[in-house]
Amino acid sequence: MRRDNLLGEYLRACRERVSPANIGLEALGPRRVPGLRREEVALLAGISANYYLRLEQGVDRHPSGQVLESLARALRLDETETVHLLALGRPPAKDVTGAGMAAVPSSIRGLLRTLELPAFVQDEHFDVLASNAMAVALSPTLRPGRNRVLSVFLDPDERALFADWEVDSGLLVASFRASIAADAADRRTTELVDELSARDSHFRELWAGHDVANRVDRPPVRFAHPVVGQLTLIRDNLAVDGPDALRLMVYHADPGSADFGKLARLRELTLERP
Repeated sequence: MRRDNLLGEYLRACRERVSPANIGLEALGPRRVPGLRREEVALLAGISANYYLRLEQGVDRHPSGQVLESLARALRLDETETVHLLALGRPPAKDVTGAGMAAVPSSIRGLLRTLELPAFVQDEHFDVLASNAMAVALSPTLRPGRNRVLSVFLDPDERALFADWEVDSGLLVASFRASIAADAADRRTTELVDELSARDSHFRELWAGHDVANRVDRPPVRFAHPVVGQLTLIRDNLAVDGPDALRLMVYHADPGSADFGKLARLRELTLERP
């Protein structure tokens, strides 16, 4: 799967979602695809139709921020989608061959050890770089060296862990796309997308949708845990200081709730293990 025209692919997907009637344009004449024509987007964004065509075709790949923001307004993108569009339009932040795994700061590793909640660190590709015992007790796939997207789609036990797998997997893919936008042509991204596309039809469908989602303020996650039963947890996603776009993921529950009690039971089980 080629990853060399992601800006053009995203512009085309967004264009096809916009109904001409919703923005005051008469839908006159036959349309080969739903949504807006290229020249209509160009008109709304205040750029030439030829320049917009060059953007979709990947001839011009790094337009100015002003042009991208005009296109975002023309395509009625929300804040998360606009941020994604701007990221796709920036030159790659690093060598597309990839630079290997990032180092987790020692202070964050210490924090993981002291937290009495499931917590782990992942990079922009959703590779798990560090985790604590509570995270592994929640899911054995939350170990360093595992990738969250591969696990959720390709590991049957991990898939069964999510009570709302279809919803959660859709949000995961949308978050993954947003996370890798700045370096979407690098080797690690290409490897992951190619493997998942080859092995899972649902991932292929989600990836083709070009949806993006904010990584914070997400709905609670319902787990069907094999030991403590149904468990609904809040997931917080915190940025780790540094140049490597690491995120600290923490699952927790409201104090005094039944889920809080189940987390306490899970913690007891981790302490009982040799």
